[in-house]
Amino acid sequence: MSQGPRSGLAAVSSALLAMSRHLEVRDVLKTIVASARELLDAQYAALGVPDDHGGFAQFVVDGVSDDQWKAIGPLPRQHGILAAMLQEAKVERLADVRKDPRFEGWPSAHPDMADFLGLPIRDGDEVIGALFLANKTCPKPEGSCGFTAEDEELLSILAQHAAIALTNARLYERSRELTIAEERSRLAHELHDAVSQKLFSLRLTAQAAAALIDRDPARAKGELHQVAALAAEAADELRAAVVELRPAALDEDGLVATLRTQIQVLDRAHTARVTFAGRGVKALPAAQEEAVLRVAQEALHNALRHSGAEHVEVTLDRRGSGAVLRVTDNGSGFDPKAIRRAGRHLGLVSMRDRSSGVGGTLAVESAPGKGTTIEMEVPGG
Repeated sequence: MSQGPRSGLAAVSSALLAMSRHLEVRDVLKTIVASARELLDAQYAALGVPDDHGGFAQFVVDGVSDDQWKAIGPLPRQHGILAAMLQEAKVERLADVRKDPRFEGWPSAHPDMADFLGLPIRDGDEVIGALFLANKTCPKPEGSCGFTAEDEELLSILAQHAAIALTNARLYERSRELTIAEERSRLAHELHDAVSQKLFSLRLTAQAAAALIDRDPARAKGELHQVAALAAEAADELRAAVVELRPAALDEDGLVATLRTQIQVLDRAHTARVTFAGRGVKALPAAQEEAVLRVAQEALHNALRHSGAEHVEVTLDRRGSGAVLRVTDNGSGFDPKAIRRAGRHLGLVSMRDRSSGVGGTLAVESAPGKGTTIEMEVPGG
């Protein structure tokens, strides 16, 4: 479909804006491919990011269903037309790719393609990808198909901006990797400072107890009590350090991914099994997401430290435009009324304040020997 200058410019502008909205490399690749296919009225589009071993590190397609893609099989190698685009770094516009001498066929489940337009995506002198389209849509059944010089020009403009978007996404992911490395380094220092000293004291106390066991059993017993106390303190310090391991920022990964990451860490750090399920939750306003995360952390802390639970289950479900968080344990439970009378709140006041502060509600269901469920509901935007 031929586009006039105004509509063509608007389409290019729309495509560039779409690319600029994403920071994850995979999302950028998908947006580039979808934008190219729509911009040039092609039936199929694909983008391959080459590796250093003759294949592709990433390969994204648009216009092919998931079932078709599975049936096609392994990712293509760098051969034929694809190799030419990557190695010679030049545009390939063909009336029928099947008649080109470099064409080497495709798997039986591969869709049939004829007219072809492909070009490399370059970052300076480096070719960082190959973008190509096939089967230009005809405006009329009797009309002639085929990509035009105007299509080639539009795709070249798109490819230049795709290079910028892809490079920025790569830089963003590398910066996040550095942030994670720095966080791990910080945690290592905290563990060394907070835990290693107690472990050293524990070792010396255990050695003293061993030396006293025969000649002064009473003193040895006292030293062993000290060993137990030091071990408990070391365990508390370790768990506190694990909880302080900051997950990726909510505005980067979102609430579901952030919760999942933190719960995986807690599951490894505790003998209790800690699980998470997130179902259909859409992005919430920043204040709501932070409140849900903090309530989940407080409820998990209570369950893992005080309840003696063998299993703590966290779920986050969509409800209307908002969400419902549930933290359920099979631990010892408690009488909420007795807890309030005794002046011990287990963080319940803090959790209620966080919930009400974002227009949400908090419910606590518990009884001695029956476990505990904390449920928080927050509205959407």
